[in-house]
Amino acid sequence: MLESLLFPKTVAVIGASRDAGKVGHAVVANLLNGGFEGTIIPVNPKAELILGLKSYASLDQFSGEIDLGIVVVPGKYTKEAVESCITAGAQALIVITAGFKETGAEGAEAEQELVKLCQASGARLLGPNCLGLLNTHHKMNATFAPSVPPTGRVALISQSGALCVAILDWAASQGIGMSKVISIGNKADLDEVDFLQALARDETTNVIAGYLESINEGDKFLRVAEETAAVKPVVLLKVGVTQAGARAASSHTGSLAGADIAYGAAFKRAGVIRAENIEALFDYALAFTFQPLPAGNRVAVITNAGGPGIMAADASESLKLETVSPLEATKSALQAVLPPAASVGNPIDVIGDADPDRYIEAFELVQQDESFDSVIVVVTPQNMTKPLELAEKLAAAHAGKKPLLTVFMGGDEVSAAKKRLMALGIPNYSAPHRAVAALKAMCDYSEWRRRPPRVVARFPANRRRVDRVIQWHIRSGIQQVGEVEAKEILRAYEFRIFPGALARDADEAVEVANRIGFPVVLKISSPDIIHKSDFGGVRINLANSEQVRDAFDLMMVRVQRLSPNAHIRGAYVETMGHRGREVILGMTQDPQFGPMLMFGLGGIFVEVMKDVTFHLAPITQQEAMQMLMGTRSYALLQGARGQAPVDLNAIAVALQRISQLATDYPEIMELDINPLIVGEVGSEAYVADARMTLASRDRQVS
Repeated sequence: MLESLLFPKTVAVIGASRDAGKVGHAVVANLLNGGFEGTIIPVNPKAELILGLKSYASLDQFSGEIDLGIVVVPGKYTKEAVESCITAGAQALIVITAGFKETGAEGAEAEQELVKLCQASGARLLGPNCLGLLNTHHKMNATFAPSVPPTGRVALISQSGALCVAILDWAASQGIGMSKVISIGNKADLDEVDFLQALARDETTNVIAGYLESINEGDKFLRVAEETAAVKPVVLLKVGVTQAGARAASSHTGSLAGADIAYGAAFKRAGVIRAENIEALFDYALAFTFQPLPAGNRVAVITNAGGPGIMAADASESLKLETVSPLEATKSALQAVLPPAASVGNPIDVIGDADPDRYIEAFELVQQDESFDSVIVVVTPQNMTKPLELAEKLAAAHAGKKPLLTVFMGGDEVSAAKKRLMALGIPNYSAPHRAVAALKAMCDYSEWRRRPPRVVARFPANRRRVDRVIQWHIRSGIQQVGEVEAKEILRAYEFRIFPGALARDADEAVEVANRIGFPVVLKISSPDIIHKSDFGGVRINLANSEQVRDAFDLMMVRVQRLSPNAHIRGAYVETMGHRGREVILGMTQDPQFGPMLMFGLGGIFVEVMKDVTFHLAPITQQEAMQMLMGTRSYALLQGARGQAPVDLNAIAVALQRISQLATDYPEIMELDINPLIVGEVGSEAYVADARMTLASRDRQVS
């Protein structure tokens, strides 16, 4: 699909220059110095030769056709340059020139003109405002970057050209091989999705790394990223928070969610590994490039120094990797080859005077032990260490069945060993925590690859009842769906809702209470009051008619005093439910990725600790359970400190029902069930309170 861009035979540089300080000169020089084997056509009206190549005053003077046009002329000449490339047969263009939509409305309009020209001809456009493109396996450096890394298996997609330059320089200095480096700039036409598709099929790329500031089409990105991650690892560094994601929200879910959380949920769904910073981006990419995926999360640490070994063990435990003990047979074998002072637990400490042979004896025993899925070797340069020799012997001893990551700590003493490790395909990290983080990324991705097929359950639902409630709100121009109507919608999706009704005065409240049975709960009903208890709008465990009447009258007085402008519909009278664990379930519509579900424990856990997890809808039973396990307070649900465990399956099913409701009705922008009361295993959870927010009428119409 992108053959003319990635593997061109004839390249024209519009704006080529004789001046070594100009971008047009650097692009031609890089094509030549990189050994490009195709034809290079410099275009400059004032030069006959550029770097020994014949230069053309205009592209129409070239008699043949081109595959790729690279445009580096000033902005006001860019449109004409693009037109000339298309006329010459170009099926791909790289517009390096800046000054388009990043500068404002006028620049955005000029950028769209370029897009329309390309779309009319079927050509694809990279940029504008980009560094260009590097394909080491095709010997094509169509960038103006000063450094070039060796040929390798890591492909980089970057929205920042300046970051590309820094990464290329760093990769070249470290000897890290790259297959392709693609600067997507303003993404006027080609974007990250196009290149994920192309690189998924690229036989010279093992790992795709990326730096992104935005994603244009959330749904399309999710689909393509998941398809790509099923073939090879995708590691992305996503920065920035969109304004849309930072909008004010009235629900708990909406206020806790944001664009950054949505991206995290999207990456998790698609199997994309998210890097926290630029160092992690390449830490992870190198591990994936050189090492096999682990079969599980059990890691062995071998070290010649106690402190760094403990650091590795601590980092492993904090990231939920298991530092299990070796098999007894392995321990016995280790004791036979190691000094008496050595430790044969995990970490395995070969002590400070270990020479390379002692290290290798321990390593060979550990990598054969089926208790471990991976090995981290930590090395500090002591008198007997011989780091370079150890690096050579480690690579030779590694069977290649389990990932091996190394931490050769230090400076000059280990610098030669680090370079040798890189050349031998063994990733090395400057500190234990970085190696452990890279291994954790590998474990997470490996687990994602082993996941069962996604099966999203469908539950019975009375959609006619939901349609009636939602359409009434839309016709009335009311976006806030209060407790009464929200529970009506949830009842249609078979949530357990206790009997209740809206009472407009104290007499009606008493009548409802007598009809449904005592004890009852009384709750204020007002579209202007979201958090009822803050306004004295909740009374529980009312045992008789007199208590109901007194509670109703007092509630109205208090609420009107605290919120005099609120529209009061009355009070909702409902059967008092049994005690249980309070949890909050929610949903908010992310502008990029659609409905995003939330789960957390109620009370302080959501209000203060913000201990919640998110996942994109629709979700499976397994994904619902992962949401529960993703909270720090999960142990409380399991029955910590002698308490009985709650019915986890009931929560998981409730999350799946919300998922179905959110996908069935995208006009529901926010939803909170706060709280859902969950009892012991076998008991039925029930909705104690709920509210929803619908899209505005303008959005409904669109």
